[in-house]
Amino acid sequence: MHAITHNPLTLLILQMTMVVALSRVLGAFLRRIGQPMVVAEITAGILLGPSLLGWLSPGVMDTVFPKSSMSLLGMLSQVGLVLFMFLIGLELDPKLLKNRGHASVVISHTSIIVPFALGALVAPWLRSRLSEPDVPFSSFTLFMGVAMSITAFPVLARILAERRLLRTKVGALAITCAAVDDVTAWCLLAFVVSAVRATGLDGAVRTTVLALGYIAVMLLVVRPFLARLGARSGTQPVNQNVVALAMLLLLVSSMVTEAIGIHALFGAFVLGAAIPKDGGLAEALAHKLEDVVVVLLLPLFFAYSGLRTQIGLLSSPQHWAICALLIFLACAGKFGGSALAARFTGLGWRESSAIGILMNTRGLMELVVLNIGLDLGVISPTLFTMMVLMALFTTFITTPLLQYVYPFERFAKEVAGTPEATPMPVAQAPVFTMVMCVADDRTGPGMVTLGSALGGSEAAERLYALHLIEPDDRASFLLRQEHGSTAGEGKVLEPLLAQAKSLTLPVKPLSFVSGEPAVDICRVAEAKRADLLLLGWRKPLIGRSALSGTVYEVMKRAPADVGVLVDRGLTQIRRVLVPFLGGAHDRAALRLAKRITHIAGADVTVLHVVAPDRSGGKGSGAKARMEEVFREPGASGQVTFEVVEHDVPSQAALAEAKRGYDLVIVGAGAEWGLEERLFGLHSEKMIHACPVSLLVVHQHGDARAAAKASRAVVVPATQEQAPS
Repeated sequence: MHAITHNPLTLLILQMTMVVALSRVLGAFLRRIGQPMVVAEITAGILLGPSLLGWLSPGVMDTVFPKSSMSLLGMLSQVGLVLFMFLIGLELDPKLLKNRGHASVVISHTSIIVPFALGALVAPWLRSRLSEPDVPFSSFTLFMGVAMSITAFPVLARILAERRLLRTKVGALAITCAAVDDVTAWCLLAFVVSAVRATGLDGAVRTTVLALGYIAVMLLVVRPFLARLGARSGTQPVNQNVVALAMLLLLVSSMVTEAIGIHALFGAFVLGAAIPKDGGLAEALAHKLEDVVVVLLLPLFFAYSGLRTQIGLLSSPQHWAICALLIFLACAGKFGGSALAARFTGLGWRESSAIGILMNTRGLMELVVLNIGLDLGVISPTLFTMMVLMALFTTFITTPLLQYVYPFERFAKEVAGTPEATPMPVAQAPVFTMVMCVADDRTGPGMVTLGSALGGSEAAERLYALHLIEPDDRASFLLRQEHGSTAGEGKVLEPLLAQAKSLTLPVKPLSFVSGEPAVDICRVAEAKRADLLLLGWRKPLIGRSALSGTVYEVMKRAPADVGVLVDRGLTQIRRVLVPFLGGAHDRAALRLAKRITHIAGADVTVLHVVAPDRSGGKGSGAKARMEEVFREPGASGQVTFEVVEHDVPSQAALAEAKRGYDLVIVGAGAEWGLEERLFGLHSEKMIHACPVSLLVVHQHGDARAAAKASRAVVVPATQEQAPS
């Protein structure tokens, strides 16, 4: 350990490793209970600081985070913070601030004025107890007002996107007010910083004049140049020269605002906000920067903040009482002011309370403000610790309070879509509805090929391609969900839609952010009244459990049959193999094979595998069940039935699959390895060793849905449908 910590570079790498690892572990846990990643990162920073690690093992903390390394860690965290504020500016679309109506103006202004006033009112009392005597009263008062007024724009955008509220009135108002808050709060903070740094009236006037000149140059010179650059980037990919130019402008802008006296972060934020959002430049820059900044550099800022957060400084009941008072005032100002203003504009109490809860989210932005105040000496370490706890508390309570006041279930049908009635032509059974869940662009074309074979020309308006976007703490692409498109959606669904176009098959794309993919997949299936939920299969990163994770969760709760497609180049379906052991899931596999032979005219072979000593009886019974499933007229493909004796069903099926089939359909029952809670060996063998594309089918437990699926065969209008 001494050899590692003795070298400054290896010590920095060790610190970064610990910070990133702990942040990700805590993030994986907290996201399960609906908390944004920023809560995990703030918590990780506090745990690695003197509040926990330094309390449990001072020697370890002194070794891993010695005081001599704090300057380097602080500088690197500041670089990450400058890049992050640039991303915040990229995410802030000025269009959000225009034409949002009377309600957004009233709410946004009230959500700033009320908490600012409360912070200013309590400032004299706090200054006499928690501040140094040489801190100017005006600076302390202004800073407390700004610190109480902050709303975490990125965290709020992520919460709204996860809950699909961006397109609702509540979401539109909340995101608009948060954007206004961000702009106003940063302008106020720049004024406070300039007032603190300025020496005398002459210095303050000079700083103000230079800041106004800087803003004028950014609006009149830099922004038009960036607009031309953005227009050029919209017609061709953003190359490294463009990125380098943007980074140079970022560094110069930050350096200028730091030299003026209003902090480098303000320059980064203004440059990001000045880049036009209409072209592809802002999106391309965010895409290139955000992963490294958010995953690697930004957690260092949280660690640095955590090392400065000393909960042990709250050493008396009076300190904890002051901390509770600050939390109460922060919530009363933001929640109370926003909710009452929203109610005044005509919203109901439920919607008004939801807006108040959302505006009370502080998260990372509060920590940025607090660290600036601590660096400037405006607030003491004790008050800094109290305010950090306030930021963590207000961010943590946002999601559970929002779920209580504005429950997602209340709007689930609106999110997934209105249940659609199934047309019932006179000479036809119900059309087949399928939801294709696409997580990987490579699985899309095979799904469309299968959808064409199952739906045919009657699939019009009944095939859906669902792409769920993984939650992210950045708001840049989340806000574009409000306008119905993202780069991620186009990339993942593009191969699927291209294949559908080549087959002249209408497919409706659906895409939104989801923190609970299994739950949302099932909600969409219920809203669309799906007959089949089709999932793609990818080889597990760790282990060999083929049907686990989201697939298993969907199978447990799906309102329809579930199919898992293991695509090995499925481009056409002419021959289909159905290994049959007699289970309920096998019968679901037969029903799908029946549709394929009716719609696509494929030849179907049903392979009944029996133990050597029971082939006769089982074979005849299975043949009767097969004939019952395939009894309707209208099939253009040939259906054959074979009985094979084998002790291991999967081996018999694999041997038959090598004889020129395009698709193997197997039931996911206990015979093939899918137990209620345990996956067995046979399913693994089929999925990993099958030489052609494989469809694993899990039948929905509802007998009504199974009956509907058994009748869902399209019969030509000139023929009379056989009774079912």
